[in-house]
Amino acid sequence: MKERRLSLLFFLVMFVIGTDTFLVSPLLPTLTRYYGISTSLSGLIVSAYAVGYMLSALLIGPVSDRHDRKRILVIGLIVFTLATAGCGLANTFPLMLVTRFTAGIAAATAGPQIWAAIPVLFPKGQVVKVMGYATAGLAVAQIVGVPLGSYLAVISWRFPFFFVGTIALILTLLVARFMPSLNEVRTAQPKSSIYGQLLQNKPVLKLLGAYLLFQTANFTGFAFIGTWFAKSFGLSVGTIGSFILVIGVGQFVGSLIGARLVTWLGQPHAFLLEFLLFISGYVVLPLASSALVATIILALIYTIGGALLPLFMSTLQDQARSARGTISSLANAVMYLGEAIGGVVGGILIKQFTGFSGIAVFTAIGVTLAMLLYARQGYFKQLQTSR
Repeated sequence: MKERRLSLLFFLVMFVIGTDTFLVSPLLPTLTRYYGISTSLSGLIVSAYAVGYMLSALLIGPVSDRHDRKRILVIGLIVFTLATAGCGLANTFPLMLVTRFTAGIAAATAGPQIWAAIPVLFPKGQVVKVMGYATAGLAVAQIVGVPLGSYLAVISWRFPFFFVGTIALILTLLVARFMPSLNEVRTAQPKSSIYGQLLQNKPVLKLLGAYLLFQTANFTGFAFIGTWFAKSFGLSVGTIGSFILVIGVGQFVGSLIGARLVTWLGQPHAFLLEFLLFISGYVVLPLASSALVATIILALIYTIGGALLPLFMSTLQDQARSARGTISSLANAVMYLGEAIGGVVGGILIKQFTGFSGIAVFTAIGVTLAMLLYARQGYFKQLQTSR
């Protein structure tokens, strides 16, 4: 019973953190009008959260390794609750940027403690399964985060932030009540030692560079789907949420079928095919004649994206087997750096180019460059299956 309770609690914590990440996307058109800012500036709301997460992800690992992980988790959730609720109270654009930045810091403080706590709290035979529950929380958040923001925003744009903040407060109390302390003794190690080793590892740097290119392109597209649908097709916030829900289901399905595709084709061929299909989807996307057609194309694109992400992570992990936790932190930081860049670039492109054409071309080029970096390291050759 205790293990099932903790598993559910970890699922919910990762779900609420993931939901907050994607909550803002459908609100951008409304926030743009409310604050009286340009569409390009609205991307900074996405970027502020990403920058906060990125900076915190790089620093929190060494801190949490020397303190009680439960305490770090509770502190992170408290700050996350206050910052998310603060977003709903933000009456000025600068205040919104500050609260989103703080929410990003808090999310990066809380989330990694879940991954670190699971191997300590659960028997070895259950670790992978419980890790799967936590991962499922993030996957479900990607599916429902954007439409949830859309549906709740029908009441008020402030309400989604108050709703997520309330759920986070309840989870904070549950973590404090049911999660045991994790103040296990750890081996002291200089903060920079592992990072220093990884930064001297050229294959790791190339893979992180490819991952940065992919995530920058990916978030540039995803963050402005709602803005595109509102401007080009005249859709309401609620309707946009429904369409993006379909797109999110595509990503969830992709995460489930990706392993089967690797088994069927082999990892090198599956990896290359998924890259090519993802790029092709963005090439044809600007030709969509309606929101429905665009949604179908995007659902297919993000089905492929869901299958690609595990391959990115597995290749990174294989290159840093003695520092898996650190490489995960670096990957998270790189992902949110990509989101931060994408928020700025996407805001400019959606304003300067007709429809989604500028963003689609930028995304296709970015993913192509990532694919070429992987190709140069031999990841699409059959020999690479022995890595």
